Amino acid sequence: MFWVLLLLPAWAVAGLACAGLCLAAVRAAAADTPDATAGRRHELTLYEAAFLSGGPTRVVDLTLVSMARQRRLLLAHTGWATVVDPRGRDEMERSVIGAIGPQGQSRIAPVRAATAAADAVRGLADRLVGAGLAVPEGTGSTVAAGMRRVRVAALAVAALGVSALLLPGPTGTPRPVIALWFALPLALALSCLAIARFEVPPYARWASPAGQRLLAALARRMDDPGDERTSLARVAVRGIRAIGEPELRAAFTHRDQPWRE
Repeated sequence: MFWVLLLLPAWAVAGLACAGLCLAAVRAAAADTPDATAGRRHELTLYEAAFLSGGPTRVVDLTLVSMARQRRLLLAHTGWATVVDPRGRDEMERSVIGAIGPQGQSRIAPVRAATAAADAVRGLADRLVGAGLAVPEGTGSTVAAGMRRVRVAALAVAALGVSALLLPGPTGTPRPVIALWFALPLALALSCLAIARFEVPPYARWASPAGQRLLAALARRMDDPGDERTSLARVAVRGIRAIGEPELRAAFTHRDQPWRE
């Protein structure tokens, strides 16, 4: 009956993780007060939509794509960025140009990392948090954090179940029955995770409930072909996979190859 000692922590891990996810969802709903719903009257800028959808890196990607389409920045499919016009039109563009450096050329990866940590992006995040549209950084009670804990719990339950089935010697209980007992907490974790993935949009890590509503409204307007702003809005909400130009998309997906003689 040693397998029971493995079953108890499996149930505990799954139960605590699912309960934490439910509590996080309740807190998120409770935080959606009338004051927080004032964000419904807010018209998102492209930078704000990018941050709420994908965080600081998405803001940088949007800025790079916008400058590249205006021919003020060259993004090569080899993963290099070259400045054409050194005059940034806003603080985000100036941060990108500053991250590229005085030589006017740099690899895209370090530019993305440096700009994502720049004051301009942090200021944008602070304004969105202050407006009740973004989730404060480091908040551990968010639904997204709860979903990560449920994923870990599901893996832990599976590992404990495999360990119980591999115990040497007689267990006193048929192994199919042992597997069934461990399948119950695993099913609890997976079903809870499936419901959360269906109910929670992928940008919940960054956007508060009020911000999620604004993003959903923006996403509905993106269905029309639209103009350049609509195209950039798709990049802001969906990321680099929404870039229509293959060479421009390749600039973000390029990976350095090992040196060959």
